Amino acid sequence: MDIQIRNESKDDAEQIHLVTVRAFQDAPHTDHTEQFIVKALREADALFLSLVAESKGHIIGHVAISPVRISDDTPNWLGLGPISVLPEYQGKGVGSELMEHAIAEIREQGAAGCVVLGDPDYYGRFGFRVVDGLVFPGVPADYFQALSFYGEFPQGHVTYHEAFSAQD
Repeated sequence: MDIQIRNESKDDAEQIHLVTVRAFQDAPHTDHTEQFIVKALREADALFLSLVAESKGHIIGHVAISPVRISDDTPNWLGLGPISVLPEYQGKGVGSELMEHAIAEIREQGAAGCVVLGDPDYYGRFGFRVVDGLVFPGVPADYFQALSFYGEFPQGHVTYHEAFSAQD
């Protein structure tokens, strides 16, 4: 399958919205607000990075990355997500390509590391791991993971951008 990964353009918002809705339509463990989160991050100019996966001129996947705050004031940490792939393309490497491009790009742009909330088996493939002392309150510890680009991990509670509470 021929996939191109590129930065989101101003004309992509509607397609990204539709991809995100469809990607999470039948997903467990979601309140189906991912599309609202992406929209709110965009409107708040809080997207550090927003990449789309495109095939034959159509957007089939998207990943959003935004700054997070850590209670120990460690700078330059980001949060990955939501990441969305159309159901018919899931399991075909689209999400992996988005992940690899996103990680490489944020590292190149000077991020110290990245956190993610999700399946440890999936995100572990990209180097994410559970870190004792780095906490996102209210979620199972095994599902909150981090990737450091310089070997050191911050300690404390992580707070995502307020857009993550968007409901519409």
